[in-house]
Amino acid sequence: MAFNLESLTEATSGAIGALVSTTTLYPLDTCKTKYQAEIRAHNQQKYRNTSDVFWEAISNHQVLSLYQGLGTKNLQSVIFSFVYFYGYSFFKKLYLKRSGSKSIGTKANLVLAATAGACTVVVTQPLDTASSRMQTSEFGKSKGLWKTLSENTWSEAFDGLGISLLLTANPSIQYTAFDQLKRRLLKRQPSKKRGTEPSSEALSAFSAFVLGAVSKCIATCLTYPAIRCKVMIQAESDEDETKEDQPKAQKTVSGAIHTIWKREGLLGFFKGLQAQILKTVLSSALLMMVKEKITKTTWVLMLALQRYLSITKTRLKNA
Repeated sequence: MAFNLESLTEATSGAIGALVSTTTLYPLDTCKTKYQAEIRAHNQQKYRNTSDVFWEAISNHQVLSLYQGLGTKNLQSVIFSFVYFYGYSFFKKLYLKRSGSKSIGTKANLVLAATAGACTVVVTQPLDTASSRMQTSEFGKSKGLWKTLSENTWSEAFDGLGISLLLTANPSIQYTAFDQLKRRLLKRQPSKKRGTEPSSEALSAFSAFVLGAVSKCIATCLTYPAIRCKVMIQAESDEDETKEDQPKAQKTVSGAIHTIWKREGLLGFFKGLQAQILKTVLSSALLMMVKEKITKTTWVLMLALQRYLSITKTRLKNA
């Protein structure tokens, strides 16, 4: 029971952290997504940068529209984080039990993380697609979750699933980059203990934070073209685009790649990269900070709940 309780604690604290992070940074996420989804020739672009989306909302008195789709995004984030952290903790415990090892190697850890990520993506993809469509619709004209999903086919609810599965490699790239940067940094520092391997414990909190941010930036830069294509595929159709061109341009990976290359060139694959990095780094930092702060409290509450259920079950048997 302790095994399941520990996994449940990780999942619950992670889900709460995701809820706080998503809600706090949602206006930035909306601006970023609308900017990424726009695909027009340079001389016809409505938004020159991410801030233009924000100023459009203010000038049209639609500031609250920056939160359109927040409920769906929160639901997706909570489910995603809960399933991911529960699955990741479950797979780690299962691996240690089956292998008889006391620790998990780097390769095994990456495989377990990727497996948990893939399972989570499949479960939450319809919500991810719906939230992207809500964010990219015109300010004040966003539809509800059910209407957004029901007006399209079930298969369209999984638009971008292939790319989403591909993007589970993002944490792997981040972890590898962090490890390499850490080793190089530690080699330049005088060793306090002879014969010790570079470890995360040898880094100061500030160094670990900086390397974590840098490694996340590297992973985001390397996977960003896929992120841009995913947003385009999931985005709400632009009324200014012809019906004939829209499905081809935004509903397939090859179509998205072709359209970006034709209309925006090579740099188009990195449109909105700065906002993506800012949002991703802040979101990851805030999520993990909240998660770490409430993990102990969540553990105590879970133990109390377990004890209460156990007592209730015993009373029912004796009744």
